Amino acid sequence: MATNRAETGQGGLGERLLFEHPRSLGLTWASHGAGAVKIGIELIGAGLACFVHAAVPGWFTQTAGKTVTRIFNHIQALKAGAANPESWPDYEI
Repeated sequence: MATNRAETGQGGLGERLLFEHPRSLGLTWASHGAGAVKIGIELIGAGLACFVHAAVPGWFTQTAGKTVTRIFNHIQALKAGAANPESWPDYEI
């Protein structure tokens, strides 16, 4: 009986780099990538708000904190709904 290299944990470097992490979270490569891009854009926006806030303290007083909290809660909800939540890392990017 033939076995798949990925099933035996003997996948190549490309397999490990591209697919191992998303699969461990129950995601496809594309869905993981889309989620990472969305979070990255949100974090860039929050970072820009911080720069503006540094110059004008009355602007964007809660933007970064609310963004980080929202992202954290989103990741925690994904973890809670996972097939094996104990295997999830404390953080995921």
